[in-house]
Amino acid sequence: MLPVDQLTPRRIVKELDKYIIGQTDAKKAVAIALRNRWRRQQIPGEMQKEIMPNNIILIGPTGIGKTEIARRLSRLANAPFIKVEASKFTEVGYVGRDVESMVRELMNIAVAQIRQQMLDEILPIARQNATGRILDILIPSPKITRDGLEIVNEDRQKRYLRNRDKMRVKLLNGDLDDREIEFVNELDTPPHVEVMSNFNFDILDINISEMLSNMLPGKRAEKTVKMNIPDAMKHFVEIESNRLVSRERVVETATRAVEDNGIVFIDEIDKIATVEKYGGIDVSRSGVQRDLLPIVEGSSVPTRYGSIDTSHILFISAGAFSTVKPSDLIPELQGRFPIRVELRSLTQNDFELILTEPENALITQYKELFRTEGTVLSFQKDAIREIAYSAAMANEKMEDIGARRLHTIMNALLEEYLFELPEGGQKKIVISGAFVRNKLSKLIENEDLSRFIL
Repeated sequence: MLPVDQLTPRRIVKELDKYIIGQTDAKKAVAIALRNRWRRQQIPGEMQKEIMPNNIILIGPTGIGKTEIARRLSRLANAPFIKVEASKFTEVGYVGRDVESMVRELMNIAVAQIRQQMLDEILPIARQNATGRILDILIPSPKITRDGLEIVNEDRQKRYLRNRDKMRVKLLNGDLDDREIEFVNELDTPPHVEVMSNFNFDILDINISEMLSNMLPGKRAEKTVKMNIPDAMKHFVEIESNRLVSRERVVETATRAVEDNGIVFIDEIDKIATVEKYGGIDVSRSGVQRDLLPIVEGSSVPTRYGSIDTSHILFISAGAFSTVKPSDLIPELQGRFPIRVELRSLTQNDFELILTEPENALITQYKELFRTEGTVLSFQKDAIREIAYSAAMANEKMEDIGARRLHTIMNALLEEYLFELPEGGQKKIVISGAFVRNKLSKLIENEDLSRFIL
């Protein structure tokens, strides 16, 4: 993963090109938006707070790469990321999800992400400490206490250290994996309190168990357990990791990550756009937009980890906008998404590139699936051309679902092989253009069949 300061717009586009075919305008827009966030953080003083993010609306049909662009961008920047659907939200006071829940969920994701990163960093230390604890059980210390004073016999101490070093080598080499050890495991048992209420505490995002355990004293139980060495090692590594990574540090780092680098992808934003109907407008949709406005504009959202300032979170929204236009959003919300990019529909040539060029290309995925059964799968050039043609024709005849059509085409093409492969015993399968035409031509030509299968 590249350092953030090395993620120039050109480099970002180059990285996105590895996974997404075409859509250069959209890639440039998100690359500039990401770089501008880094630029803002380099500006000293109060001016840093004044620079707002370049929120973006991506316009185009489904399956052309809108979500993938945002997701890959977040991975590239190692930023907390969440995808939400605008149609799932509702105006406050109606049945549905609260708009602020997107920020709370983003914070939950960030905490888990940061905690895992910290655990990975301290894993060597945790393993070292866990090894020491197991050695303490295998070879107890020879120190003797008399009248409250510790007495050390130097000869016994030297023998103990030699034996401990020998045991450490055996432990790390796996020679003791079959051995079982017994130790006292101290467990904090929180008080058991059952809350009877019709109120949905998820709305407040409050961890009731954690709150009550802080308020009421729990019991400290000692339990003798037996484990084999590998299980004990995992157990002690987990204990040491939790001890080394404090909750306060995780929350503090996650809060900064969300506020400075968080990315929220709002899909189907066109579904909450309002159009005049018979002299009126859809009040509920307009209400969702007005509830969304302060989040995008910048406000403080309460979460179980504290308040989150959304002023510098990058919001990327997307929609087909086939029956409405971006101008049908309320003017205030339009103003908070100053960058608009229209993505084009995919062509047959695009489908050919999608099948072969990206690092996670669909054909590569199927080759790996077949390899698990000991079978080598290959495609001739004319076969790839025919698959791309079939996907383009299916999108033209039916609803345009973009690159997702390739998944249905590939499944229909290889279904019999996938079913028979474990018992078939074929070591090599070559897919030719004639095979593709024979398999898919009837589906493409018969509109009823194609709608049902493809």
